[in-house]
Amino acid sequence: MRRVTGIGGIFFQAKDPAALRAWYQAHLGIDVQAWGGTAFSWADAEGNPTGGTTIWSIAGEDGDAFGPGRPSFMINYRVENVQALVEALRAEGCDVLDKVEASEYGTFAWVIDPEGHKVELWEPPAGS
Repeated sequence: MRRVTGIGGIFFQAKDPAALRAWYQAHLGIDVQAWGGTAFSWADAEGNPTGGTTIWSIAGEDGDAFGPGRPSFMINYRVENVQALVEALRAEGCDVLDKVEASEYGTFAWVIDPEGHKVELWEPPAGS
C-alpha cells in the first residue's frame, strides 16, 4: 500500500493574514485569491499539466485548526532564477539573508517574511 504520495497543501496562520498575503503576492508573485490562498497546478518535467494541485493558504490565528500548540515551519518555494529574485527582493526592501548556497541539489537562498517566517527559495539544478 502506498502511503504519502505528495503534498496536498501548505497552510499556516498569521497575526495579520491580509497583510501577509499581500506581501507574498507582491514579493514572491503568489497569485493569492479572495479566499486567502492559491492552488498551484501540477506539471510533469516538460511543463505539461498532470491533473493535480497543491493548495497554499494563510489563515488568521483565531481558529483552532492548527491546535494544539503553535507549529513552526519553513516552506521551500521552487524558483526559476534565485539570484535575480534575491536581488529584486533586496531592492524591494525585503529581509533577505546574506547566505546563498549552491550544491548538487540546486541553489538556495532565504528571505524572512514580515511575521518572521524564514522562507527558502530553491532553484533546482539544470534539467530537474
